Amino acid sequence: MLALRRTVHSCNKGRIINGVNSIRFNSTTAGASSNGRLRTAVSVAVLVTSGTLVGFYYIDSRSALHRYAVMPLIRAAMEPEMGHKFAVKVLATGLAPRDLKGDNESIAVELWGHKISNPVGLAAGFDKDGEAIEALFNLGFGWVEIGSVTPKPQEGNSKPRFFHLPEYNAIINRYGFPSQGHAVVLSRIRTYLASNSPETRSQKILALNLGKNKSSPPDSTSDFITGVEKFGPLVDVLVINVSSPNTPGLRGMQGRGALEELLDEVIKARDALPARKLSEWKWEKAKVVVKIAPDLTEEEVDGIAEAVKTSAVDGVIVSNTTVQRPADVISVHSTETGGLSGPPLKPLSLTALRHLRSRLPENVPIIGCGGISNGDDALEYASNGATLVQLYTSFGYGGVGTPRRIKDEITSSIQAKATTWASLTSSAISNLAWKKPTPESAETLLKKQSDELKSVLDQAGKQIALGEELFVLAQKSVGDPQHVVSDQPARPSADVTPPSQHNLGHEGEKSLEDLIREVEGVLGIHDAPKTP
Repeated sequence: MLALRRTVHSCNKGRIINGVNSIRFNSTTAGASSNGRLRTAVSVAVLVTSGTLVGFYYIDSRSALHRYAVMPLIRAAMEPEMGHKFAVKVLATGLAPRDLKGDNESIAVELWGHKISNPVGLAAGFDKDGEAIEALFNLGFGWVEIGSVTPKPQEGNSKPRFFHLPEYNAIINRYGFPSQGHAVVLSRIRTYLASNSPETRSQKILALNLGKNKSSPPDSTSDFITGVEKFGPLVDVLVINVSSPNTPGLRGMQGRGALEELLDEVIKARDALPARKLSEWKWEKAKVVVKIAPDLTEEEVDGIAEAVKTSAVDGVIVSNTTVQRPADVISVHSTETGGLSGPPLKPLSLTALRHLRSRLPENVPIIGCGGISNGDDALEYASNGATLVQLYTSFGYGGVGTPRRIKDEITSSIQAKATTWASLTSSAISNLAWKKPTPESAETLLKKQSDELKSVLDQAGKQIALGEELFVLAQKSVGDPQHVVSDQPARPSADVTPPSQHNLGHEGEKSLEDLIREVEGVLGIHDAPKTP
């Protein structure tokens, strides 16, 4: 009996110990599971929060992330041309950053009678095949120019053909119009138009830069005419590119005769296109502008101005890249063949702009392009007669936030001066543009003719007086002191030999040569010789 009790007691004690151990184990397991879930929840929350912040920071084009991290990383990790293509592809995905801030009314610009939200555009050369049109507008550009586009696809020049000059924030390229051709780009433009209503496009300019195939004859205009006919109905502006330095013979079309012929044909082709509905488009027909080089002489710029006025082209872009190499630009790649762009281009472009502005009337706008890196650069172009400006190289270096940064800088500057972009450019253009001579009134013309007649009579009187002096001098020079000029005709003395009978070569008498010299002295040609 005692043994049985001991056995039962031992069993109960074991159950109690096991129960306690079981409770301890379950409690520990439950605690560990609870802590794990808590850590997981915290980790997910941190990840989501940080991802949201990074995502928002990425989406906002103004963030310093793009300028100081993304762009330097791309330049360090990729060859220049690969980095260029990568940037276009990222924008084309639709996951690109955006300009989340609206444009201030003070930087609005009027172009050909239509309001554009801001004066900062993107030059041709970045999106050559129209892959990222909508994304580029989303970055805040008021003007997006795609191309250059050639009729047939072509590879362009051999690689390498794109070089960074980071010491100067500059670029040298010799791309040579690599293009997927008209058909591909046409399809992309139609896609963009289909997904964006006329209302959403109303304050934005879509321009297309037309180039020539390298295989086309240098003096042929057919590539441009084909481009006008195909793209004219689908874009706001057609840009005739005769200034790229990387296509043989192309710059030769900037000569006045060749350019007049080209622009005349282009305008005729544009005018022949069907009129568009103004409820859907800014203008019934696309505007035509010509893009020129910065390396022209003043005489060549004068010729371009005359060609523009003769052909009734709508505007000019000044300028393309330069083949010049400023002496202070010294870099590993500074001697590479191709067009130089960036800050070193700015002085050349401004010089060409100022001269052309003085040769074109106010109604022909000039778009400034070349070395524009900040708001002050843009305003300098405006003060020299540009209606709006375009970026290229600074966009490549500064990244997606560049247009917004420059727009903010412009806004701050002009608001500090209590003016607007439109007022600034209007005043500059009015002061600098060529003015057609005004017809003179009848009264003004009569006075001018009277003054001219008086001047002629004064000159005639001086000539008569001079003739009398010469006559007296001639009489003296033949040795006849009795011949003097008086109110009465002088009678020659009987013993005076007529001048024609004098032996002018005898000693003591003046030779004909001496006489001529003395007359010349009176006329002030040179000092008369002294009489011996």
